[in-house]
Amino acid sequence: MKLGILVNSDRHLEHIVGITQAASEKGHEVIIFSMDEGTHLVENAKFTALSELDGVSMSLCRHSAEEHNIELDDIPEGITRGSQFDNAVMNHEADRVIVF
Repeated sequence: MKLGILVNSDRHLEHIVGITQAASEKGHEVIIFSMDEGTHLVENAKFTALSELDGVSMSLCRHSAEEHNIELDDIPEGITRGSQFDNAVMNHEADRVIVF
């Protein structure tokens, strides 16, 4: 199963981490896309570490990150600096999508 996680808030880090780790441990693929306030989570090592888990891919909306003064050069290379196209791809490919 492919699980999509749309992160548009910075308020639910523990839930995002827990769900992603559990899904990865069960062999599921997880696609995480961050936008709006959710881009602030890339400043947290617990969040960015998710990109290193098996079956997890992460991207964020570059425009949102720039609007929220996120330093793009500080984002680990495993996280794609993308656009809303990445969000659309996640929604198309995922079997289920959770929004935080």
